[in-house]
Amino acid sequence: MKKFFSDFKAFIAKGNVIDMAVGVVIGGAFGKIVTALVNNIIMPLVGLLTGGTNIADLQYELSPANILAYGLFIQSIIDFLLVALSIFIFLRIMLSVKGKFEKKQQEEAPTPTPEEPKETAEDILADIRELLKK
Repeated sequence: MKKFFSDFKAFIAKGNVIDMAVGVVIGGAFGKIVTALVNNIIMPLVGLLTGGTNIADLQYELSPANILAYGLFIQSIIDFLLVALSIFIFLRIMLSVKGKFEKKQQEEAPTPTPEEPKETAEDILADIRELLKK
């Protein structure tokens, strides 16, 4: 049990957990925006194309007490696909910008000048031997 808690503590201490938590919060807010887009803009347009039918209202009555609301399921699928597409496009743009930024940094970075090799003890001893011979 102690190992479990120490491993958990090490996991929490990593910066990735905080990044992941921020991503979840932003993703939730972004999901709400896309859901509002689907519910208030896209689905009314789809309903207009289908002759004024609201997709969310499509259902099949199994019995008076049981209704199969497949329209809500279709709307959820459209919502999911748009969220996934939006995140995909956003990530592609971010990775592209990041790649260009890193490439520009590499081009601007000064090339290291080769340093003269440092004198070793053997070089110093060889110099001393030459001086002694003279």
